Amino acid sequence: MKKIILIVDGMTCSACSNGLEKYLNKQNGIINANVNLVMANVTVDYDENILNQEKIEKYIKQAGFKSGGIFKNIKVENKNKHEKNLFIVFSLLAIILMYISMGHMLNLPVPTIINLHDNPIIYTSSLLFFTILFLIYGYDILKNGYKNLIHRIPNMDTLVSLGVISSFVYSLYGMLKILNGEYTYTMNLYFESSAIVIYFVKLGRYLDNINKDKTKEAIQKLVEITPNQATIEKNGKELKITLDEIKKGNILISKPGEKIAVDGEIIEGKAHFDESFITGESKPIIKDKGDKVVAGSLNYDGFIKYKAEKIGKESTVSEIVRLVIEASNTKAPIAKVADRISEYFVPVIIIISIITFIVYLLLGYDLATSLSTFVTILVVACPCSLGLATPLAIVVSEGICIKNGILVKKSEILETAAKVNTIVFDKTGTLTYGRLKISKIYNYSNLDNKKLLQLAGSIENKSTHPISKAFIDYLEENKIDKLETSNFKNIPGYGIIAYINNEKYILGNQKIVEKYSISNDHLKDEKELSLDGSSIIYIIKNNIIIALIGVNDVIKENSKEIINQLNKEDIETIMLTGDNKETALKVGKEIGITNIISNVLPKEKTEVIKSLKKQNKIVMMCGDGINDSPALAHSDIGVSVKSGTDIAMDSSDVILIKNDLDSILKLIKISKNTIKNIKQNLFWAFFYNILMIPIAMGILRPFGIVINPMIASLAMVLSSLTVILNTLRLKKENN
Repeated sequence: MKKIILIVDGMTCSACSNGLEKYLNKQNGIINANVNLVMANVTVDYDENILNQEKIEKYIKQAGFKSGGIFKNIKVENKNKHEKNLFIVFSLLAIILMYISMGHMLNLPVPTIINLHDNPIIYTSSLLFFTILFLIYGYDILKNGYKNLIHRIPNMDTLVSLGVISSFVYSLYGMLKILNGEYTYTMNLYFESSAIVIYFVKLGRYLDNINKDKTKEAIQKLVEITPNQATIEKNGKELKITLDEIKKGNILISKPGEKIAVDGEIIEGKAHFDESFITGESKPIIKDKGDKVVAGSLNYDGFIKYKAEKIGKESTVSEIVRLVIEASNTKAPIAKVADRISEYFVPVIIIISIITFIVYLLLGYDLATSLSTFVTILVVACPCSLGLATPLAIVVSEGICIKNGILVKKSEILETAAKVNTIVFDKTGTLTYGRLKISKIYNYSNLDNKKLLQLAGSIENKSTHPISKAFIDYLEENKIDKLETSNFKNIPGYGIIAYINNEKYILGNQKIVEKYSISNDHLKDEKELSLDGSSIIYIIKNNIIIALIGVNDVIKENSKEIINQLNKEDIETIMLTGDNKETALKVGKEIGITNIISNVLPKEKTEVIKSLKKQNKIVMMCGDGINDSPALAHSDIGVSVKSGTDIAMDSSDVILIKNDLDSILKLIKISKNTIKNIKQNLFWAFFYNILMIPIAMGILRPFGIVINPMIASLAMVLSSLTVILNTLRLKKENN
């Protein structure tokens, strides 16, 4: 299976995106297609043995749309001067047209030559001339409407096209009557309605596009964060090169005030870096030799050399942009409800308008009134606001999450997070910093402590577990060389095995002692370390415990505050750790978690998550994304707390790049505000249609309240603006 994201031109409303999505999902070889109206793209999972890009683009064309090729990144397009000037010109033409057609109703002075009473033929001809200009201006709307009707996926453009063409054709009929001397038809022309409906649709689309672009700004800033050039060291000289010229392994130079060009590792120097664009953390981070640097981060005050490791699409920034685009192309359950309604909405409106037209004729109304009602229903019911209600809110929320250092991989998470009632935390690296230090050593071997830790550190050097860092740091701080190891083997949840000088060593927790049936005569020392709150590492040689090493961690400053806040919101908190019971209880007591499950393997963590879900709990699991990955995958929302450089390998639903538990509270708040906003948007969209369609049908006609196609098109624009402005409130609510 392969995945491709393509740009799609010609989508104007949810009926467009739903129709295209439905059409693509019917095609042989397409496993799944998700169309994003706001981003104007489609994500297609397909069988590469059956399809390729060319065939998928052909299907898009057959559905009445146009493919713009591979979606490379998010572009916030500024309307060019020509388009802006064109809109201004047609705004002036619209004013002139309205003056000619309605000036007499408002007792405005109208030149005799175009006065409907004095020169009806010239008056009619001038209306026709201006209307033809507007039909040319709105050719894309008419073309799309016709195509989508032919392909049986009618959309907003179809409604507008039917209304505009019906009004125009009837007006042509009236013009023929006027040319034959029947001047009373001058009062029943709808040329201006056809023109002004197109104008207002264009106005609405213009405003929609401007506001859609605003929703993408946070993501666009990520795309533009990296510098255009970098300084490379070559043969002892400094050379300026473009990003495209950088190769993996190149040695690059960064001076104070410069941005890092690509992801890499510092090989010389030290500096403070601003990574707020990724982590949301405004405080500069100090980095030294051996630390990773991220493309786009700002070097405040140091001269460093770093080795290029991830370039182009492999960089952290590119990976974030890719994941955000894919996330925005998934659909939250609430969005699917709106999609199903939109799918049937346009055909139902067409049927309602036709039935109303016939009923009006049967009731004795003239053709002009019946046709005007028909057109008004079509125009007033355009589902623009319905189509924008959900995707716009999702994209805005994605941008807010990015600004807060929260990377959400599926849009459905923004809905599910609001329902979470149980959060399960791993201990090391999640509730604690994971910056472990060796606290105490019980040495039962004939080696001195330095030699013992050299042996242990050399083996731990090949491990990815947070505890290994304590041993590695000890070797580096004391400038102790690492020993050669072989046959390294990781046993998740237990420990590690390796050989040094052909001798087998086992390092791990209490479970590894039980697994290999190792005799343990050091229970007193073990208890002392546990009571001290230390994690215990057993060092075993030839099936004999030769040492117990206690490792202490530091609890995160705000862990207690976050747990307290979650408890206040009636969210159950659980600690799920592979560490010993005494250490887990000590940490739990300090931060306020009373439900503690300790001494568990990764597989057992998964069983705990499954058990909680069977109790109908909505479970969020927070872990380090390595040993916890099975549990993260089985939870309703898997959250990994880690650095941005690990993003590509992560399998969780949410990544807290800031490595701060406060982000969990922010995610839940953003989720609740997003769902609330979407419900408000859907309410206003449906309320508008429920209110306006009956009025357009003439339910208030007995009371003298009637709307025409021009007022209907203006109301349609205002309904979309209501949804857009309400959605943009999300930014203020989540500050």
